[in-house]
Amino acid sequence: MQTVWSISSRGIAISALALSLAACQSMRGPEPVVSTNTPESYASYGNASGTSIAEQGYKDFFADQRLLEVIDLAIANNRDLRTAVLNIQKAQQQYQISENNRLPTIGIAGSTTRQVSPSQNPNNPYSTYQVGIPQTTYELDFWGRVASLKDAALDSYLATQSSRDATQISLISQVTQAWLNYSFASAQLKLADQTLKAQQDSFNLNKKRFDVGIDSEIPVRQAQISVETARNDVANYKTQIAQAQNLLNLLVGQPVPQNLLPQQQVTRITQQSALSAGLPSDLLNNRPDVKAAEYQLSAAGANIGAAKAQLYPTISLTGSAGYASTDLSNLFKAGNVGWSIGPNISLPIFDWGTRKANVKISETDQKIALANYEKSVQSAFREVNDALATRANIGDRLTAQRRLVEATNTTYKLSNARFRAGIDSYLTVLDAQRSAYSAEQGLLLLQQANLNSQVELYKTLGGGLKANSSDTVTQQASSAQIQAAK
Repeated sequence: MQTVWSISSRGIAISALALSLAACQSMRGPEPVVSTNTPESYASYGNASGTSIAEQGYKDFFADQRLLEVIDLAIANNRDLRTAVLNIQKAQQQYQISENNRLPTIGIAGSTTRQVSPSQNPNNPYSTYQVGIPQTTYELDFWGRVASLKDAALDSYLATQSSRDATQISLISQVTQAWLNYSFASAQLKLADQTLKAQQDSFNLNKKRFDVGIDSEIPVRQAQISVETARNDVANYKTQIAQAQNLLNLLVGQPVPQNLLPQQQVTRITQQSALSAGLPSDLLNNRPDVKAAEYQLSAAGANIGAAKAQLYPTISLTGSAGYASTDLSNLFKAGNVGWSIGPNISLPIFDWGTRKANVKISETDQKIALANYEKSVQSAFREVNDALATRANIGDRLTAQRRLVEATNTTYKLSNARFRAGIDSYLTVLDAQRSAYSAEQGLLLLQQANLNSQVELYKTLGGGLKANSSDTVTQQASSAQIQAAK
C-alpha cells in the first residue's frame, strides 16, 4: 500500500478540517412570511376571559371516573395511537441517521489475492494479503448541506411527535362522544319502552271499545300503528346501543368492561361550570396539528438549504490505513504498514440544470408547506368558533325544548282524559301522544348535543394532551427558530 503525504496536502487537509469544524454556512435563506388572516379574537359569543380549558388535564376536566378509566384504556391500547408512537420511533431513527452522516464511517476489511505476473516469473504465482481500514470519506460541510438535512430530519421528527399528540386529543374526544352515544341510546331505549307500553295500553283499550261496539275499527288500527312504530324504535335503539359499544371497543382496542359503561343517562360531562376559550394566541400553542404543520414548514426551509448547497463544490477528506504483505506470517510487521490521506473536491460542471431544478422544487415544497400551515391555523379558528357558536345557543334551545315537553305532555293528558270521557275522538289523543314522544326524543338529543359541544370545545382548543393540569408540555424549537435565535 502506497503512502501519500506531503506538506501541501497536509496543510490543505488540516485547514479544511478546522474550517469545517468551526462553522458551516447555512443556505436555507429567510423564512417565509405567514399570512393566515385570522381574527385577533374569537367571535363575539366566545368567552375569552380566564385561562383556556385546554390547559386542564383530561382527568381534571372530565367528571365521571368510569369515563376516565375508559380513556386510559384507550390511550394504552388504541391501534391508531400505537401506530403514531411507532412512527415517532421511526422518525427518531431517521434523525439519528442524519446525525451520523456528519461523522466518517470507519470499518475494517481484509483480503487475499492469488495472482501471477507475466513480467516477474510467470510460472510462479504468489499471494498478497491485506488487512486494515479501507478508504473512508468525510465530507467537509462548508455549505451546510449535511447540517440542513439534519435540520430537516429533526423537524420531521418533531412533526411526527406533534401528530401523535393530535391523535391522542382526537382519540379522547372520540371515546368520550362514543361513551355518551351509549348513554343516550340507552336513554332513548328507555323512553321508547315506556312509549311502547303506553301505546299498547291504548291499543288494548280501543280494542275493547271496538269489541263491545262503542267505536269503529279505525281507532284500533290507529293505535296499532302507534304500537308498531314504538316497537320499531325499540329495536332501532337496541341497535344503536350495540353499535356504540362496538365503536367503544374499537377505540379502546379491547372490550370495554360492562361496569365502565354508563348505566343511566349522563347529565354532566365536565366539572367546569364556565368553559373559557382563552386567547387566540393560546390556540396556536395548544393545537399539536398546528405545531406539526409549523415543523413541516421549517423542514421545507431546511431542504432548500440542502438543495442550494449542492450548487457548490463538495469537499471531502479521504483516507485509508492497513497492512499488506505477500507473506501471511509477516503481515503485521512494521515494514508492511501503509496509509494515505488527502482532500477530494468534486463539482459537476454540466448537469443540464438538474441541481437548479432541485432548488426550484424545494422552494415550491416550502410554498406548499406554508399554505398547509396557514390553512391549519384557519381551520383551527373555524373549529373553535363553530364550537363556541353551538355553546352560545344551546342553553336557549334546551330551555325551549323543556317547555315544549311540558306543553306536549299536558296536552296528551288532557286529550286522553277527554277521550275517556267521550268528548274527543282517539285521533286527538294519538296526535298529542306522538307530539309528546317526539318532544322528549328531541330533548334527549339536545342534552346529548350540549355535552358533545363541551367535549368538542375542549378538543378544538387543544385539550386532552395532558392527564393532569399540573403536567407540563414542552414545545421544542424548530430548526428555523434555532437558526433565527443565532
